[in-house]
Amino acid sequence: MTSFVSSVAIDSHDPAALARFWCEVLDYRVDHVQDKFVSTLPSSGDGFRLDFIRVPEGKTVKNRLHLDLLPRDTDQQSEVARVEALGAYRVDVGQTSEDSWVVLADPEGNEFCILESHPAD
Repeated sequence: MTSFVSSVAIDSHDPAALARFWCEVLDYRVDHVQDKFVSTLPSSGDGFRLDFIRVPEGKTVKNRLHLDLLPRDTDQQSEVARVEALGAYRVDVGQTSEDSWVVLADPEGNEFCILESHPAD
């Protein structure tokens, strides 16, 4: 027996706003809304959910878990620019200039990376 990732839960001050950001970034859609909870799923139907849960406390330290995004149909630089235009911003978590990924944070400060895309062989 094995398990699979059903959803990733993300603490948030404004679940609806953060869900909208991630829906734009990942081509997800809002599936379910409750008072303190917004659940999203991929528009394609394939993949895990992202659930946004309202919490009273703010983010204080670097994430212990983060998402690594791989651009599907564009290069890394273009994807970084697109995601920054949606509200992400660059952060320094100790990466070096030799690293092939770009570290960003979503509008509430949750870090994630955009990886360097490689053409299919």
